[in-house]
Amino acid sequence: MNYIIREISEEEYWLLENFLYEAIFVPNGILAPPKSIIYQPELQVYVKNFGKKKDDIGLVAEVNEKIVGAVWVRIMNDYGHIDNETPSFAISLYKEYRGLGIGTALMNKMLCILKQRGYRQASLSIQKANYAVKMYQKAGFVIVGENAEEYIMACRL
Repeated sequence: MNYIIREISEEEYWLLENFLYEAIFVPNGILAPPKSIIYQPELQVYVKNFGKKKDDIGLVAEVNEKIVGAVWVRIMNDYGHIDNETPSFAISLYKEYRGLGIGTALMNKMLCILKQRGYRQASLSIQKANYAVKMYQKAGFVIVGENAEEYIMACRL
């Protein structure tokens, strides 16, 4: 599948709410939560006022001029927070575009950008049952903490 990865434009920031919802892991056999869940404060930290801080960086993936995925980072006190110098990842694709290598390409491009900008590491949190744990490990993320449901992972740059 042909796709391009590019910086997200300011006019597209609103799409991050859609991708935030898509990033919520829903195990097989469980009903997805209502989209309104993204308005809870612990999830709004990922998208509220995105682009206003120097550490806000976002990329999108396009297929046939349609945005099908996004990766964005910011330094925030989220589930994957390690310290105030480490950007936290959010990444997702629409379901029909998963498993095609687009997510890996988005992640690798963002890791390169972070390294070029002088960051030492990046972090994320992920549900233990999420199949994407393996993708993150292949990209260089290691488990640095965990709770009953989630891993906190970090990648040295």
